[in-house]
Amino acid sequence: MRTSRTSRDTAKVLEALSPPARRSTRNSSLGASALRNFAFNDDSTIKTESIPTIASINRLSPPRSDDESSLSSANTADIEDLIEPPTKRQKRNASPLPSQARTRAPLKQRQPAVKKEKIVNDETNIPRTPAKSRRMPARRTRDADGAVVVEPPSNWETMYNTVKKMREDNPTAPVDTMGCAELYWRASSARDRRFQTLVALMLSSQTKDTVTAVAMQRLHTELGDQTSNLDNEVKLEDEVKIKLEDDEAKPEPTKDSTLNLDNILAVSPTRLNELIEKVGFHNYKTKYIKSAAQILRDQYEGDIPSTPEGLMSLPGVGPKMAYLCMSAAWGKHEGIGVDVHVHRITNLWGWNKTKTPEETRLALQSWLPRDKWHEINKLLVGLGQTVCLPVKRRCGECYLAGTGLCKSEIKGLSSVKTEVKGSSDEAKVKIEAI
Repeated sequence: MRTSRTSRDTAKVLEALSPPARRSTRNSSLGASALRNFAFNDDSTIKTESIPTIASINRLSPPRSDDESSLSSANTADIEDLIEPPTKRQKRNASPLPSQARTRAPLKQRQPAVKKEKIVNDETNIPRTPAKSRRMPARRTRDADGAVVVEPPSNWETMYNTVKKMREDNPTAPVDTMGCAELYWRASSARDRRFQTLVALMLSSQTKDTVTAVAMQRLHTELGDQTSNLDNEVKLEDEVKIKLEDDEAKPEPTKDSTLNLDNILAVSPTRLNELIEKVGFHNYKTKYIKSAAQILRDQYEGDIPSTPEGLMSLPGVGPKMAYLCMSAAWGKHEGIGVDVHVHRITNLWGWNKTKTPEETRLALQSWLPRDKWHEINKLLVGLGQTVCLPVKRRCGECYLAGTGLCKSEIKGLSSVKTEVKGSSDEAKVKIEAI
């Protein structure tokens, strides 16, 4: 039987204070049963008759002297031996005793986690996130009259003017000189120029501006040349006769472009495919251009449609090409031409959160002033070609660097102009770590 040190010390003290114990002739089990009956039990279902009284104990045993009433002969096992240790579940569910509750400091209760919920505008019933310090994209609200109003992104005008100033200072992007709006032939008629702009836009899909410009130059100069169907020997004989007849060198007159509707209808698909073979998906574009030419001849009297819906009815022409063609060919700004650069950069800026260029177009048109619909495409395409590249963006060369306006700015580099001391005409531009 285990006993604690405190119990042993207590027993020694009691033995020292009590008189010498006599041999007890009563049954020792009676004292043990009496102590067990006086143990703490909170069960209210136990009847009071089951608890033995002093009178009952006296009836069971003969009277004894005062010396025999000592507790030294009772079973004095430690409480820790009599009571089974509580399980972990009992420890968790056990409540402290009143004495412990008075002396024990209360534990600090952990505050329950509160889930952040979106705030709902009572007037519009449109969920919106709580106001934060960071810039928010455009969002729809309702005014006092109940009309839907789109709030533009914060600081959008400052960003727009900053990028516009940067593009004006450095007009070196390919779109500035080789964009689809610049690839028409200057000496052609107005109808032919509109058709040439449409063809340039159809060729530009999934193709760099430099490659599109080369293909357009071949169409301007070689499309009417049907010598591929003639014998090479006949071609050489004709060139020799022309040289013999021209004794004196004469200046060559200004030629018109060979890219027109009639030549597109007359050229063979094989020859047309050879002229545009450098552009992306040239096999499909050959079919689209030939089919669109037949539709223009049969339904639009040889001219291109003057509405976005009419342009989008042509094979291979989508919203981006249609609205760009409306601006460049007809001078009507009825929509924004959104390509991959406009879609990517506006999402990087946090102006909108869209997944497709068409969603970006609708989002921009809902709040961007109409007078900027025509220029935003060239503005952001040039930015995407020179500074805000799809891979390895040059944030240090952007005028927005260090202003905190661009939410996707790559921190760590910024371009700083410093002058070399002792020489006014020597300057260096170095890239420093912020």
